[in-house]
Amino acid sequence: MSQRQQDYYAEMATAYESMHLQPGDEHFIALEYAAALLHVVDAKSVLDVGSGTGRVSRFLRQRLPNLQVEGVEPVGALREQAQVLGTVLHDASGEDLPFDDGSFDVVMAFGILHHVPDPGPVIAEMMRVARLGVMVSDANRFGQGSVGAGLLKLAIHGAGLWPVFERLRTRGRGYMESAGDGITYSYSIFDSIPQLQAWADRVFIVPTMPQKRVFLTQVATPHGLLVAFREPSGPGWAGLQHPDLPDPHRAPGQEAYDDAPQESDHGDH
Repeated sequence: MSQRQQDYYAEMATAYESMHLQPGDEHFIALEYAAALLHVVDAKSVLDVGSGTGRVSRFLRQRLPNLQVEGVEPVGALREQAQVLGTVLHDASGEDLPFDDGSFDVVMAFGILHHVPDPGPVIAEMMRVARLGVMVSDANRFGQGSVGAGLLKLAIHGAGLWPVFERLRTRGRGYMESAGDGITYSYSIFDSIPQLQAWADRVFIVPTMPQKRVFLTQVATPHGLLVAFREPSGPGWAGLQHPDLPDPHRAPGQEAYDDAPQESDHGDH
């Protein structure tokens, strides 16, 4: 995140919650799905990258009281607001996480990647620190605006001309700036899929805003939760049973039948 963006957040830290957190918004919907998925992989610890005032930490601690939740935030004024609201955050940025490899079961980032000029290093750090999964709740440039605009953007991107188009669109700056969101860069959660696929066993997107009626997912989805998991293995996952426990898929008495000596089909000779 640029220093200019950090300055923006520092100036509006006291108004951050009222400006950026709305009950029922796309990030809260993403958190509902994220909490359910944490249960699926039996996650015990989570790191939230770019925590702001601690929304993710507060939500997950309320829903999953036994979950260890940590957060990092580089803007001091936002960390202070988080502490007022009951959450202590680490002073760190997504590009340089102060944790060992595999320190957390799942690492999350909610609404930050469209604020960094190059999301790749942030994703790489999240993968390094994560043991089981990475989740990203963010925008999809191809799903914003009309269907026609989305198809055009997808075609420009497919032709390899998006960097040129973006420079023209932003008059050479490479970013947009607004009073409501500070500095934003063109980003799509679909951009990060190849990087995550090289690390995870399974990568998928949960739409978190109403989808458009169009056959292309990239154009239909304006915002989503990007999920990448290294699937657990062994007893208890996907129907795999512990060798000392009965198989629930067998009929009663099937174990005794399977273990009994079987008569030969060849008879006596």
